[in-house]
This record gives sequence, structure tokens and C-alpha cells, in this order.
Amino acid sequence: MSAHPFKRLLQYAHSYRPTIRLAVLCSILNKIFDLAPPLLIGAAVDLVVKRDDSWMASLGFETFNSQLWGLAAFTVVIWVAESVFEYIFGVLWRNLAQSLQHDLRLDTYAHVQGLELAFFEDRNTGGLMAVLNDDVNQLERFLGFGANALLQVSTTVVVIGAIFLSLAPTVAIFAIAPMPFIVWGSIRYQRLLEPHYKAVREDVGALSADLAGNLSGVATIQSYTNEAFEIERLRRTSESYRESNRGAIRLSAGFAPLIRMIIVVGFTGTLVAGGHAVINETLAVGSFSIMVFMTQRLLWPLTSLGETFDLYQRAMASTRRIFGLLDVEPRIKSGPERIESVNGELKLQNIDFHYRPESPIFRNLTLAFPAGQTTAIVGSTGAGKSTLIKLLLRFADPIQGHVYLDGHDLPELDLHNLRSAIGLVSQDVFLFHGTITENIAYGAPHATEADIVKAARIAEADEFIRAFPEGYETIVGERGQKLSGGQRQRISIARAVLKNPPILILDEATSSVDNETEAAIQRSLQTIERGRTTILIAHRLSTVRHAHRIHVIEHGAIVESGTHDELVALQGVYAGLWAVQTGTSALLA
Repeated sequence: MSAHPFKRLLQYAHSYRPTIRLAVLCSILNKIFDLAPPLLIGAAVDLVVKRDDSWMASLGFETFNSQLWGLAAFTVVIWVAESVFEYIFGVLWRNLAQSLQHDLRLDTYAHVQGLELAFFEDRNTGGLMAVLNDDVNQLERFLGFGANALLQVSTTVVVIGAIFLSLAPTVAIFAIAPMPFIVWGSIRYQRLLEPHYKAVREDVGALSADLAGNLSGVATIQSYTNEAFEIERLRRTSESYRESNRGAIRLSAGFAPLIRMIIVVGFTGTLVAGGHAVINETLAVGSFSIMVFMTQRLLWPLTSLGETFDLYQRAMASTRRIFGLLDVEPRIKSGPERIESVNGELKLQNIDFHYRPESPIFRNLTLAFPAGQTTAIVGSTGAGKSTLIKLLLRFADPIQGHVYLDGHDLPELDLHNLRSAIGLVSQDVFLFHGTITENIAYGAPHATEADIVKAARIAEADEFIRAFPEGYETIVGERGQKLSGGQRQRISIARAVLKNPPILILDEATSSVDNETEAAIQRSLQTIERGRTTILIAHRLSTVRHAHRIHVIEHGAIVESGTHDELVALQGVYAGLWAVQTGTSALLA
């Protein structure tokens, strides 16, 4: 059974323990000085009633005037001290909340970023965003305000209870008697609220997922005129979130009125019992004044426990989700070895792989990519070409078999070292919101302007980039939406060129460009591929005809291998695909 989220949060915050201790001390001292004014009121009443026998006189203040000035001095000191400690605890708790929030967000993001690709394929981005943003913010609200409130209520109970017992134990019982019921009610409410806020946090994730998905797919929504459908779908998700909150609100809103009914019993009992004690001269008037004021100071703040526990339960529900994400163990773990100089020889040996056992992708696949040569993989959709890329980049590990780089088994290699040696140009190009320069330099952040321009020229991108009014400083928009598909792909190629890896994987690198641009890119690729291991994944066979070796993959197995001319002469699968794409099949018919 996992530890309670509050305990885990304390363990996580171990480096901040000195700050926490100081913040706790300042909160307690602030409350002690905050509770002092009723004592001063009692002392003032005592001064007026007893004069020479007053409490101030016992401290050495002989005259009435000196007693008044002494009481005034105490008042100033107490109010200044209360204000100072209020300022300090406010700064400490809020900065602590900000620091913990910052650390948790970064640590959780770093952990998530290190998880395997399959993790993200099984989850939606909006749900993860809800944890990394909204759930972390819930902790800030509790640490910034709720933690101090709990400390101050606890201090109030202890300090006032001690004062009451010292002044009049028989009267104190009326003020203290409601406490067990209030504590029991608070714990009971906390337990009742817990499942409600768990449901609230889950619904927040679902709502964030819908919003993120819809905003990303707004062009599709508009093109299919499905705005009304998506609004209705979002309404249902939002309604579920609202209903979850309603259940929690009904419980939390009922807490304060119930506590108030218990408080009035304690206050009335103290008032009546204390009054009788004064009449019977067993309790001084000043002490009675203190007890009346203190009873309200003792019991009334307890009505705010409902709001404090509300913050606490929201924070704990969020903490469970945050640590639940941190507890996800990555299946792909980095190895200890590093290759200082990568030659680029890749080999898959006796590979079995599947996403579902009933649908195998590869069975006993063996395939080699010689160092410094261009190897092409062609085949129909679903043949396993994209899965091959995942295995080479170690986005996934084979069920059985081994993948080697320069004779090193990939699981033994440092992941950063492995992936740094490979440049990927994907058919699904992703550009970050920023300038063209920033996107090209993404794999080589310290590259010079001349290097960036050279890479763009090789990728046949320089001409269209300079045609923009801002040139290389043009903002591409989210996911590069301000650019055409061909422009995005050429920037992606430039990014890989600038990285200058010993291994280059081109996954349908010319799928989004016209024939003229494809021809230009083909010329540049001949320069890019020289001296490095290049793997071409393609449907367009014109892209791969210059490769040193072409492998045709069908149903997860290599069915043909050879050069372009050899495969055409073989009159097999490749020759059939070539005939269809070049139109010779129609002529033969």
C-alpha cells in the first residue's frame, strides 16, 4: 500500500525542511501574539477594578499612570511582533509553495519526458497537461494558505486551552467540551470529501483532454462543420466536472454551519458559568473578560476549518495524481555504455515484435544497415516500416532478438548517446512555435547563422525562407501551421542536416512536396547521404532508386532485396510497385 500523499509530499520537500521549520515557527508566534490582545483587555479591566492590586502592579508598575503606560507599551510590542511574524510567515509559505510547485512541475515533466513512446500513445495530452499544470497549482493554493491556517487553528486551541485551565478549570470545561466533536466532525468531513475531490481531479483531466484535442483539431472541426457536435460533447464533459464539484460543494458548504451550532453551545456555557463564578467571587472580572473574548477567539476560527480542509483535500487529490505519474516506471531505460565515435553500422537480429500478441509485426526478422551506405525500406502501409524506426531509435524494444549499433546491443547504450547519433526526418513533421532559425537549430542550438543558412540551402529551403518579409526570423506558428507541408518538411530536413549525425533516417521525407521540389531534395540528399549511414523509408520509389540496397517488407518480413535494377528485373513485388507508380502497368495492359 502506497504512503499517504501528505507524507510523500513531506518526504519530497526534505530539502526545504529548514524553511518549513522557520515558517511553522513564525506562524505559531504570529498566532500567539494575535491572541494576546484579549489578555490586554483583561489586564485593562483588572487595572481599573483593582488599581493597586492589579496584575500590572505585581510587575512593579506602582502608580496608575505608569501602569497605563506600561500596558500601552505591551500593546505596541505585541502588535508590532504580530505584524512582523505575519509578514515573515507570509513570505516563507508563499515562496515555499512557489518553489515546491516549480520543482514538482519540472521533476514530473522530466520524468514524463523520459517515458517510452507507448506511454504517450496510450494517453491524451490534455490529461497530462492537467496534472502538470492544474494539479500542481492546487498544491500552491494549499501550501500558500491552507498549511498556515491549520497551524494557527492548532496553536489557538493549545494556547487558549492552557489559559482557560489556568484561570478557571471549572468554567474552561464549557469552552473545551465542543473540541472533540469539532475534531471528529473535521476528520469525518475530510474522509467524505476525499472521493469527491478524486472524481473532480479526474474530470479536470478529461475536460483538459477534450479542450486540447479540439483546439489542435480546429481545422478538421470547421471543415466538417462539426462545431455544434463538439460544443455538445464538451458540454457533457464540463457538466460531469460541474456535477463532481457540486457533490463536494454540498459537503464542504455544510461544514461551517454545523460547527457553528456546536460553537454556540460552548460560548453560551462559558458565558453563563463564568458569570455565575464572578457573582460568587470565585472568578475575577478581568479573568471573566478574558475568557469571554478568548472563547470566541478559540471557537470561531474553527468554522474556517471547512474551507481549509477543502483546500487540503483538493491538494491531496492532486498530489496523488502527481505522484501517480512520477511512479510510472519507464520500460525503456538508459544503458551505461557510450560510443565516442559512431561508425553507423546497424543490425537487427532475429527480431520478434508486436503491439498485441494476436497481431505480430515482426517474426524472426534479421536486417543489416551497413555503415556509410544508403539502405531503403519499401512496402505497403502497415508492413512495419514505422515500427522499424521505433526499434532503431529505441522508442520501443523488441519482444525477442537484438538491435545492434556498431556491435553494441542498444539496451546497453546510453539513450542520449544513441539518439544523438541519429537524425530523423519524419513524415509527420513537428515544428515548435518560434522562428525558422530556432526550428532549424533545434538539434544544434549553438550553431552559427552561417551554418543554419548552409543547412537550409542543402535542404532547398533557403529560397522560400528569404521570400518571407522576416526571412529566417519568421514565426512558424504552433506545429508550423503558417507554413505549407512541403516547407515544413524542408525545414525538418535542414534541422537534420545541421545536426550532422552519423546515421540519418528519412521517413517519407518527400511525401509532402511536389515533383519539382522532390527533384531538388533528391539532389541535396545525394550530398547529405555521402559518408553516413542513411535509411530511407518511402512509398515513392523514385526516392529510393539510388540506394545501395533496397529491402521490400511485407507483413513484417523481408520478401525481396537488391538494387533498384535488380528488383525491377526480378519482376516481383517491387517491380509491380514500380510499374504502378511509373504508369508502365497501364501501358502493358
